[in-house]
Amino acid sequence: MDAIINTFAPITLTEMKSVRLMNRVDTKFVTTVPRLLDLLEMARGEYLMQEIDGIRSSAYTTLYYDTPALDMYTMHHNGCLGRQKVRVREYVDSHQMFLEVKNKNNHRRTRKKRISIDEFNIEGEEKLNFLNYLCWWDVKLLEPALRNWFNRITLVNKNKTERVTIDTGLRFHNYRSGIDSSLDQAVVIELKRDGNQHSPLLTMLRDLHIRPHGFSKYCMGTALSNPGVKKNRLKPKLHYVDRLISRDCKQ
Repeated sequence: MDAIINTFAPITLTEMKSVRLMNRVDTKFVTTVPRLLDLLEMARGEYLMQEIDGIRSSAYTTLYYDTPALDMYTMHHNGCLGRQKVRVREYVDSHQMFLEVKNKNNHRRTRKKRISIDEFNIEGEEKLNFLNYLCWWDVKLLEPALRNWFNRITLVNKNKTERVTIDTGLRFHNYRSGIDSSLDQAVVIELKRDGNQHSPLLTMLRDLHIRPHGFSKYCMGTALSNPGVKKNRLKPKLHYVDRLISRDCKQ
């Protein structure tokens, strides 16, 4: 992987600020590491790759909060178009941490609000005020539900009208069950555009037969690591990922 990612022209974190796309339309794709290598080979002439202190594959970790009844998980599982997630995300390599509330509305628009924080929790007056203003549930009910770890490559097209995140090495820890799980051969690609801007990557994905496929790291991680949760609507997605890995990652 390192050999191909080092062939991309770099873009700095400061330069990336112009393509933050905090109010955006997201399209997700799921594939495997071998297909990702093919995609990166095709994309290197059209895209820049984010680089932070010489690092291009950045480490992330996210702690998701939910209610005791797992209302946020259940709304997503049940297909509610309007839904919300509350999380603390750490950008490990840039030493940044944010408390985030992420909403998706019934027009497929994603809106994210966040504040910079110093500790991996939601305690303290500033954090509670932020959550009380934005969260749909009683903040006192929120408790740690799932944590994940992954590595992320971030691309931006040379016109700086879209951003692409590519997540690999997914691992999960479930706070309810105590179970650890992983999808280390799977790759989650997310194309982020403000509206329907032209995307060179879409053509490349079609050529590689990588099709749009919803994937919530919180919901998939929960379904994999908590035997007691409702997961009927997620089983086709889990089977789909298993088939991709079986097809592309044979020993």
